[in-house]
Amino acid sequence: MYKRIMAVRSVVAFLALLGACIWIGGSATLAVVARVARRQIDSRSRVAFFRALGRSYLPLAATALALALAAGAWLLGFDDLHGIALATLPTGAGLVLAVFAGVTQARAMTRLRTRLLEQPADATLALRVQRAAVLAAALRATIGLLSLALLALAGILIS
Repeated sequence: MYKRIMAVRSVVAFLALLGACIWIGGSATLAVVARVARRQIDSRSRVAFFRALGRSYLPLAATALALALAAGAWLLGFDDLHGIALATLPTGAGLVLAVFAGVTQARAMTRLRTRLLEQPADATLALRVQRAAVLAAALRATIGLLSLALLALAGILIS
């Protein structure tokens, strides 16, 4: 029985690591893609590109994050929740909320940028896009920091 439980824990730990790798690796890749796209692709094409990328990437990223969080929570269920283990709960919840806010904001940003392409002389709209871009950067930074914090907490827990 003990060997079976350890085998299941190993599989779940693998799934947690797989989800974390896809989540964090994908986030890093998106940062590079965004930087290159800003330098190489015109505004109209960039809006269309990121709309398509978001629709393609979101299911993979959401699945990876859900897998990592669910497997991690399952593994935590074997330990007493105190100290570092307890800190993972609000960190994970904060990450989920930040991702939800980020996805919502990204969709709004696409609509704003599309409108700006249609009305390039609208200074008020251009200012709204600029302000929304600052919020988007703050959300991406928050998601990145919470992701890394959760990964660090997991590393501490398994050491």
